[in-house]
Amino acid sequence: MKDHYVIISGTNREGSNSLKVAIQYQQLLKEAGIESSVISLEDIELSRRNPAFVALETDTLIPAKKIIFISPEYNGSIPGVLKSMFDISEYKKVWWGKKALLVGVSTGRSGNVRGMEHLTSILNYLKVVVHPNKLPISSVDLLLNPQGIMGDVQTVSAMRTQLEEFIAF
Repeated sequence: MKDHYVIISGTNREGSNSLKVAIQYQQLLKEAGIESSVISLEDIELSRRNPAFVALETDTLIPAKKIIFISPEYNGSIPGVLKSMFDISEYKKVWWGKKALLVGVSTGRSGNVRGMEHLTSILNYLKVVVHPNKLPISSVDLLLNPQGIMGDVQTVSAMRTQLEEFIAF
């Protein structure tokens, strides 16, 4: 059985650049012959455990072996809603022993480098092995075309390289 990847767009902001990048990662995985699901935190209640979140855990998160996090920069770190998802989860079932790939996005210059380090610390605490090639995508708003697709050839090349490494990881 092939691995099924999960891509998490780590914000609940509507129409986010994170979700646009997550969809592009899904397309790149499809081109590589890998099935994936995108989870957007836009419409998920994450302030407490609830039946919808338990179903998401059971149906999507627990079966996944590899998870890709697309995390925007919020005040030099990750969005609180992403942290809330970890906090309400059955962490031993959902996260332990998984592998993760991190992508940071920001409209600024750093591509959420600091946030990816915070996320790495959280994931390591949850016994997730984080791939060392973390991709910061700076000025993401300028790199996406009007249709929300990454138009920068160098960034797409870096995304492909990162995914190739993660597939072999």
